[in-house]
Amino acid sequence: MRLVKVAALSLPLWGMTIASADPAEDLAKLDSDQYTCMGAERAGSENGVAEYSGKWFKAWPGVNSEHGYEPGPYADEKPLFTITASNMAEHATHLSEGQKAMFAKYPDTFKMHVYPSHRDFRFADWVCDALRSNVTEAKIVDEGLGLEGTSGVHPFAFPETGLEAIWNIIKPHRAWTEKVVFDIADVYENGEVAWGRWDFQVMNTGTNPNPGERVPYTHPVEGYFLIQMLLPSRQKGEISVGYQPSNYKGNATQAWQYQPGIRRVRKAPEVGFDYPVPPAGLRTSDDDYIYNGSPERYTWKLVGKKEIYIPHHNYRINDPAVPYKDLITPNTLNPDYLRYELHRVWVVEGYLKDGVRHVYKKRRIYADEDTWLGHLSESYDNQDQLWRVNWIAYFYSQESGTYHRGVSMFHDLTSGAYEATYLVNESKDWWRLNTPMRKQMFSPEVAARLGQ
Repeated sequence: MRLVKVAALSLPLWGMTIASADPAEDLAKLDSDQYTCMGAERAGSENGVAEYSGKWFKAWPGVNSEHGYEPGPYADEKPLFTITASNMAEHATHLSEGQKAMFAKYPDTFKMHVYPSHRDFRFADWVCDALRSNVTEAKIVDEGLGLEGTSGVHPFAFPETGLEAIWNIIKPHRAWTEKVVFDIADVYENGEVAWGRWDFQVMNTGTNPNPGERVPYTHPVEGYFLIQMLLPSRQKGEISVGYQPSNYKGNATQAWQYQPGIRRVRKAPEVGFDYPVPPAGLRTSDDDYIYNGSPERYTWKLVGKKEIYIPHHNYRINDPAVPYKDLITPNTLNPDYLRYELHRVWVVEGYLKDGVRHVYKKRRIYADEDTWLGHLSESYDNQDQLWRVNWIAYFYSQESGTYHRGVSMFHDLTSGAYEATYLVNESKDWWRLNTPMRKQMFSPEVAARLGQ
């Protein structure tokens, strides 16, 4: 297996804009015999990466409904093999450092069922058109803190620097809106489980399927959010509402909180970067989606491409017929419900800059080449020890025509605890995606009204 070295350490290009050295050449590559319209390699690999087909959009044979749980098109497949601590060395070439650490930490409980690789789903045509526009339009501006270009898709079809790559991870194509009630399981080393439940709504301004309402990267707001706490009981009734900016030059995530004890809405403290996410603080605010928010505190390096077993096409893990008592197990979520496939991923590393604060000194991110969605990450503490290992179990949604995050896992190797979030199996409220929303639904006034 060959690791393609794309770039050396990618230093920030402060005060500069970044564009392709040869836009005409990049345009010719997109949707060619060699590359997909999203800039991924079409060909499969001798190791088992599937050839790209892109034959299905929204529907596939056997799908029964326009939204809600579906078992997916590969439900009848059996694992090709299972990786355990005892045979891990045989598969080490295609494992991330975090996966290797999980085998070392939990040799009796962690395993990976590896299934055939598939690349059969595609996005809407307008998403491909947006990336073609970005070949000539996309630029990093404002000292690395903002973008110009066409929204709705990652900005750089063929990134050449770490900063371009992390902006691709921050701005992939995903659903326009999301509404769901999900559960959170915080599982501690002694087996104790603490539960949380959120009523969650979000609207991304740049991925609206309606071109007349889709905004460019220069729009001041990247996305709006509304969170109503249902569990744990000590936080029940708390409401958070706010927005994340598109450009971080002089801007930050803004949030307001309704506190039921005082029955008032107040401006929340900074909730970006390493703000510990409730209820247990087992992940940071910028761990969401593997990485989100401003890239400013790290120097980013584009390491290259590698073939890795990543969680992919995970439908069964969200099945309402699978109870939490079967899914939530000691050390890690029950691996029998998780599907891994071999895919090519971009490897991006972030190194904390001098003079700024974050609980992670270094982080490594693995993003699928077909989507630029972050699938895996590893975070290191200030003693350069691997601390947290995270991954997301994506599934393709027939409702939105996008890959959507299902269960997200955050493992703390130091404490032996983990958090499984975006669990819907027993919430009785499956995701609704791309249903119309308006920015007026995410105001402090709405939080006050909901809290009464």
